[in-house]
Amino acid sequence: DGIRDKNVLGFDPYKVLTFRDTDIRRQIALKKAKAFTVEEALSDPQKEAVYYKYLDASRVPMAGYIGDDGKPVRGIEDEIPRAQYRTSEHRAKVVEDILEKWQDLSHNNKFHAIFATSSIPEAISYYRLFKVQRPSLKVTCLFDPNISNEDGDYKEYADTKVALFKEAGLEEIISDYNTAFEQRFTLASHAAFKKDVSFRMAHKEQYKWIDNLPEKQLNLLIVVDQMLTGFDSKWVNTLYLDKMLEYENIIQAFSRTNRLFGPDKPFGTIRYYRKPHTMEKNIEAAVKLYSGDKPIGLFVEKLGSNIENLNVIYKEIKDLFSQAGIPDFEKLPSEPIEKAKFASLYKNFNRYLEAAKIQGFTWCAYEYTDESTGEVMTAEPAFSKTEYLILAQRYKELALAASDGTDGGSHGDEDTPYVVEGYLTEIDTGRIDADYMNSRFDKYLKLIHQDDATEEAQEQALSELHKTFAALTQDEQKYAKIILHDIQRGDLVIEEGKSLRDYVTDYLYKAKNDQIRHFSTTFGLDEGKLQNMMSLNLTESNLDDFGRFDELKQTVDKAKAKAYFEKVGSTVLIPPKVNIKMDNLLRRFILQGGFEL
Repeated sequence: DGIRDKNVLGFDPYKVLTFRDTDIRRQIALKKAKAFTVEEALSDPQKEAVYYKYLDASRVPMAGYIGDDGKPVRGIEDEIPRAQYRTSEHRAKVVEDILEKWQDLSHNNKFHAIFATSSIPEAISYYRLFKVQRPSLKVTCLFDPNISNEDGDYKEYADTKVALFKEAGLEEIISDYNTAFEQRFTLASHAAFKKDVSFRMAHKEQYKWIDNLPEKQLNLLIVVDQMLTGFDSKWVNTLYLDKMLEYENIIQAFSRTNRLFGPDKPFGTIRYYRKPHTMEKNIEAAVKLYSGDKPIGLFVEKLGSNIENLNVIYKEIKDLFSQAGIPDFEKLPSEPIEKAKFASLYKNFNRYLEAAKIQGFTWCAYEYTDESTGEVMTAEPAFSKTEYLILAQRYKELALAASDGTDGGSHGDEDTPYVVEGYLTEIDTGRIDADYMNSRFDKYLKLIHQDDATEEAQEQALSELHKTFAALTQDEQKYAKIILHDIQRGDLVIEEGKSLRDYVTDYLYKAKNDQIRHFSTTFGLDEGKLQNMMSLNLTESNLDDFGRFDELKQTVDKAKAKAYFEKVGSTVLIPPKVNIKMDNLLRRFILQGGFEL
């Protein structure tokens, strides 16, 4: 109910095969047929019958189940010996999967993960593997520190008592933790060590601010049973499982990942490795029991579905711009109602994209298996990365329109027709690849200087070049067009090695300086102070840090300001109203990066 009510996040579970089903099935078939090789199994009719029975998925499934008569039906995974998952081959595959997905799932180490293993010796072995394969990853372990032989006598530790192995592992883990985080814990102070790990993972108490200190953050916590119940941290977004769980233990363990955080944590991710088909059945049974047999909404949509959803919304956005006469997204629609619709569509679009990125989204086709039919499907994004970033650029401009009130936005006098999400305006649209635009520019330059180039070829090259301008801001588009006019008139001769983007930057810089100079002259304020503030890329929240905005306002020539506003408004103004208008105009000029008066 908490998931459906959006009080906690849904789950995105994945079964990961460390051994191929066909290999496991063949080995079990040989074992059941009491044969060492396939040739031996096929040479005897009785052995052959048993062998083929276990190769047949319709007769022996991978995971066992309870039959209609209430009796258990054994599956292939029920026949796998426990030692199969204690092999170095299995552990290597698990570590490989965790490290391969680490950067994406952790959002470049922003979030933390818990890795639950089946025993203490296995936890220690995994810990040492991570130390060797990814020394930069900050990993530690938590398990019962009591030194005993309760974990059984594992074959891979035959020459060392488990108790001694465990004690040596604990000392190594605590010593490494002390070195990594400048602590002084010992085996005797294990309880304090556990509390420190807990606070560090949850960003609590003395670690409230470590999200800004990556060197003090713990990336991965390896456990056996501890921290799988009761422990809450919104900074944990992934659970790795190399152990078998059932019913409430599954729900409890999964729930370590589903505390609300923000847009870059759309769900909790779970990846499980041990007897994955059986675990899948266990998860289904647990969810059926604890959801009141209504599992809808508990598991998030997979990557294939997210891509299809993205394509549907992208088409809606494209149709919206086309109907507004803007087929290439080069500017925002003019009508507030169209902007409101774009704001709503883009927020949903980005929500699906954030989820898809965590699930492994790339800008190309993706094959997946439809879980309901078993059919292999292909999902391909109907948009490119450049088109996505162009839309992000338009969204950022939507935020500017809302901030100055020109479209009845959040600071305007009318009702707010759309709400702009601040985190979306921070998308780095500067990553838009300028190579294609510059290549179109070079092509156009060659054609206009080529004697035998047809007018049709020149027009087509110019049209292609104009389409690339959509990747620019509105101001940049304006100066790109001015540059083309200057070239066509012969006023601008292109320098060797200088790209269109370089010229746009030059023109924009000169224009901004001219705007600053004109603004300063008009209101008699200190041009140097204004220039300095404009260079800082300030926001509303830090505009007046250190009193710099108030200090700049004090340099305004009040007589000049009064004359300007009275001329623009064709009315006489009292000093307090002049001050308010000056404050608003100056604030907007700085935040928007300048404009023409």
